[in-house]
Amino acid sequence: MKILKNALLIVGLFTVCAVSINAVQQEESNSVENEKIENKTSNKSVADSYRIESLPMPENLEFAGEGVPLEDPDVFERMDRELLVNTYWQSNALLLIKRANKYFPVIEPILKEEGIPDDFKYLAVIESGLTQAVSPASAVGFWQILEGTGKEYGLEINDNVDERYHIEKSTRVAADYLKKAKERFGSWTLAAASYNAGQYGVDKQLERQKVGDYYDLLLGEETGRYVFRILALKEIMTNPKKYGFSFNESDLYKHIPVEKVKVDTVVKDFPDFAENFGINYKILKVHNPWLRDDHLKNASRKTYYIDIPEEGNYPEVK
Repeated sequence: MKILKNALLIVGLFTVCAVSINAVQQEESNSVENEKIENKTSNKSVADSYRIESLPMPENLEFAGEGVPLEDPDVFERMDRELLVNTYWQSNALLLIKRANKYFPVIEPILKEEGIPDDFKYLAVIESGLTQAVSPASAVGFWQILEGTGKEYGLEINDNVDERYHIEKSTRVAADYLKKAKERFGSWTLAAASYNAGQYGVDKQLERQKVGDYYDLLLGEETGRYVFRILALKEIMTNPKKYGFSFNESDLYKHIPVEKVKVDTVVKDFPDFAENFGINYKILKVHNPWLRDDHLKNASRKTYYIDIPEEGNYPEVK
């Protein structure tokens, strides 16, 4: 009897162990299967929601009325590269579209008045991203003007005032430079390239390589991409929905109209000055980044015009 009880106990233990092992194996099998299903679903979701596609080359591309020879395989590849890079750098392109709504209304009429093709507004886009940028070479502002060049073209540059940050004045300097470059080269495309490489640098390469067109030149990486980057941003920003950018008018940054206040005296304290016009110091500097300090020395009693945003565009100062 005792032997029978022991035998039954052993059989029971084996049965429990077998059931436990089977349960664990079944659980692991289910886990692996679920993981496979999740991976499959996840992969399907990524493929369905995000597609990286080649872009069709636009027909009849031109810059400032000058055609782009896309029948040249090298030109085609370089243009394709910039379209791809700038389309799929989505955050940057969308920011540029938003900023353009704010700043193009300032730049466009000046270019038109100066006789510069409208396409050159995209040169400012690639130079600075429409920000008051400072380059490693200390080029400054929307048009990335060096100190020597700025002074040569009549801008005031010192610790108190730096008109390279003045959007309107720096746009006129850029326009003046570009008109002279066009007169020298006979081509707006070469004028644009010279904004990056310098007029002497472009002239030297044209003579050395015995060609007369930007698209026939072998240039360094930066200048070689320069005009193509302008063309790519022009194409994308002109046709944003074609390149997958979706936004409402309300998403774009607002162009804020301003009144120009004449100042021909010393200003001891710009925070106090701003308060007199119902704005704070921050907003004053946002609209007048060329004022580089919290006061204006103006010992010579020079006349300046300070931009004051029209009432109702900013919250009331508390």
